[in-house]
Amino acid sequence: MGSFGGGQINNKPHAVCIPFPAQGHVNPMMQLAKLLHSRGFHITFVNTEFNHRRLLRSKAPDALKGFTDFQFETIPDGLPSSDRDATQDVPTLCDSVGKNCLAPFRDLLKKLNSSSSSTTVPQVSCIVSDAVMSFSIKAARELGIPEVQFWTASACGFMGYLHFDELIKRGIVPLKDEKDISNGYLDTPIDWIPGMKDMRLKDVPSFIRTTDPNDIMLNYLGQEAQNSLKAPAIILNTFDDLEHEVLGAIASKFPHIYTIGPLKFLGQCISETESIPSSLWKEDFNCLEWLDKKEPNSVVYVNFGSITVMSDQHFREFAWGLANCKYPFLWINRPDVVMGEESAILPEEFIEETKDRGLVVSWCPQDKVLLHSSIGGFLTHCGWNSTIESICGGVPMLCWPFFAEQQTNCRYACTHWGIGLEINNDLKREEVETLVKELMEGERGKVMRKKTLDWKEKAEAATKQGGSSYNNFDKVIKEVLHPIK
Repeated sequence: MGSFGGGQINNKPHAVCIPFPAQGHVNPMMQLAKLLHSRGFHITFVNTEFNHRRLLRSKAPDALKGFTDFQFETIPDGLPSSDRDATQDVPTLCDSVGKNCLAPFRDLLKKLNSSSSSTTVPQVSCIVSDAVMSFSIKAARELGIPEVQFWTASACGFMGYLHFDELIKRGIVPLKDEKDISNGYLDTPIDWIPGMKDMRLKDVPSFIRTTDPNDIMLNYLGQEAQNSLKAPAIILNTFDDLEHEVLGAIASKFPHIYTIGPLKFLGQCISETESIPSSLWKEDFNCLEWLDKKEPNSVVYVNFGSITVMSDQHFREFAWGLANCKYPFLWINRPDVVMGEESAILPEEFIEETKDRGLVVSWCPQDKVLLHSSIGGFLTHCGWNSTIESICGGVPMLCWPFFAEQQTNCRYACTHWGIGLEINNDLKREEVETLVKELMEGERGKVMRKKTLDWKEKAEAATKQGGSSYNNFDKVIKEVLHPIK
């Protein structure tokens, strides 16, 4: 089987890139795929059938055509077919992916190679897999193909997941009682995770907040993090200066890690594949023209990502907090952001109050928005893409983490990096108003803006020629993905 990933047509390497089927994973994998393409790789990008239908609906159907060396393939996710334009239930999706995706992915790899002799598609030479799709490691080994795991979350989030097993062994989780979520138990200091200082149980990825020892996410994410250590290499969308302590701790156990972020900066020169979309929602580009008319650093940008949902009460508190602070705002309001509702309806009074200074759209090109000069602050769920893009834009954050490693990112943003203020989980409009004003014009806000710009400079340095991320991208290609024999 060793010859399966052997010679390539014209020696062109062929990378198969497979993201976890959620927007926050598809975006960075697409950025990485475009970077590899710019280095001469033929790319096969593998979506689930459900997400590929969404991708086609979000753009004109021919948006994915016209690239002979950048192609799309699909595999089933094992769930009932649906045309709903929303992220699938994450625990159900994780369970299904883990159980059902190995065989179709292996069959796809075989199909790609069997057709390569009669087409211009080269033999598959490597696999770049999302680190929570570890079935790819098994497929790669069976077929003799080099493979790397791409961890799309932060290094501190990864380290948190790596210690789920230890938290269970020490009897800290699962929780003994539902009351432990609100009775102060989550304030328990966790001071023994290498490279992570001043942590509390509430700062560990949120899937530990369960009383069920068989909880899907507690077990799936902990296991996937451990499985990724079985791969030849792990790629991270971060940079050394930002997470040096935790990266050092990971490297002491697993030396084959490559920090290549921020991918946004590393890929700034890409033009040929720029038009290939990754958004599963239709993006509103008109908001950029609206921003053009605003003063520098004057607009509050609000986006809770692709998965966060909230109660109608919290939704209204955010709305009135924004209305009362009197700043211009751009609010990304997904139809499914309110729990159990098909669409999030803003009160008529709110619309009337903010009609001259607020813009509400359902989705946008966030990377471009955060680089816009008019954006002065970002009200965010602290997903890793949002956090790293906020740093790239030099934009300080108001943090309202929802789940997964967002709590970990929030802790680091607010206490380690000095670029965020946290909003109380059970927020009130008065708090939203007060913190937005502090972010935009207060003394803490000014300090945070300077800190964020400092991190932006370091991110730019890391991704320029000779920088740590630039060099690591070269290394992962030469040492793992396309070693010259």
